[in-house]
Amino acid sequence: MSQVLDAMFERKVKPQEHVIDQGDDGDNFYVVERGLYDIVVAKDNQSRCVGRYDNHGSFGELALMYNTPRAATIVATTEGALWGLDRVTFRRIILKNNAKKRKTYELFIESVPLLKSLEASERMKIVDVIGEKVYQDGERIISQGDKADCFYIVESGEVKILIKSKTMTSKEANQEVEIARCHRGQYFGELALVTNKPRAASAYAVGEVKCLVMDVQAFERLLGPCMDIMKRNITHYEEQLVAMFGSSMDLLDPGN
Repeated sequence: MSQVLDAMFERKVKPQEHVIDQGDDGDNFYVVERGLYDIVVAKDNQSRCVGRYDNHGSFGELALMYNTPRAATIVATTEGALWGLDRVTFRRIILKNNAKKRKTYELFIESVPLLKSLEASERMKIVDVIGEKVYQDGERIISQGDKADCFYIVESGEVKILIKSKTMTSKEANQEVEIARCHRGQYFGELALVTNKPRAASAYAVGEVKCLVMDVQAFERLLGPCMDIMKRNITHYEEQLVAMFGSSMDLLDPGN
């Protein structure tokens, strides 16, 4: 960490300044100190904003890791400040550390059913951007009604998914009802990222739980090939809710 901090340099940016451009060679990795930055991807002669960094986050690592052109354009929409790390230092320090992480997660990622549809190189990119979080028994991992900012894969332990249903009319209408359990290799938190709606349910740890966590920007960049599988799962969720509550309104209009 101290080596990284010693090697970083500050870069001030102005509104509408392009920090990096899609298709360019990777030069630096950036950490956001302050400011708003749009992530713009051009495809089939059309540019689309796929996300935003809001006064925190980091970007630019993939081009440096894989010696590939920049996958997106990052445009500052306000005045801001970034801290950069050049390509040589990044590769020397970060990739050496990442090799250890790869060995730890490589076999696990390969065993996750959702990710089997990805190429081996695509799975390795996922290994490079995931983090690990540990939760204690009963701890709430996500809350129904919150804005979604990440996606979870259960590495160990068990996670229960609970929902407060708007369609329950009994006096216990505000009580959370368990609708699913997730075990090792299963995932949760994807629904709100696919539908761009608030969290439709809450998730709680059962015993000690370890989850691999991927932020929304990495989810959108790297899990595009899995989107069809996730959308098919939404149909399954709807059927579950209809069976339990007689309606799937909680998915169509999620909230507290």
